[in-house]
Amino acid sequence: MSLKIRLARGGAKKRPYYSIVVADSRNPRDGRFIEKIGSYNPLLAKTDEKRIQYDEERVRHWIGVGAKPTDRVARFLSVNGLYDWKAGNNPNKAKPGQKAQDREQEKQDKIEAAKAAAEEAAAAPAEEAAAETTEEAAAE
Repeated sequence: MSLKIRLARGGAKKRPYYSIVVADSRNPRDGRFIEKIGSYNPLLAKTDEKRIQYDEERVRHWIGVGAKPTDRVARFLSVNGLYDWKAGNNPNKAKPGQKAQDREQEKQDKIEAAKAAAEEAAAAPAEEAAAETTEEAAAE
């Protein structure tokens, strides 16, 4: 059985309130849990001490038993040194998908083709004018 220390959502619509619970990872987010060990109220100010509350002794116990906190809970626990949380680094996350990259490439190709056509159109009258002046000079 894989244990997680995670948030279970409560509260009304647009008024979230979370319980910090220990649950089997296979159970749904707001479903059955083993023990409630704290609470998190995101509506309170970040400096308010009642924003995040948990029983440190029970957290230590469950981590010792093998429960793994989710990323959000690990951030909360790292403030008091109960868990070592590191920020993730995924530089590819912000890159667009393959289809978006293909569309961008097609767009760039069209722009380059339009520029080349414009340059050819601009160069053609200049060549014609140069040819006309050489013909006029030859006729004189």
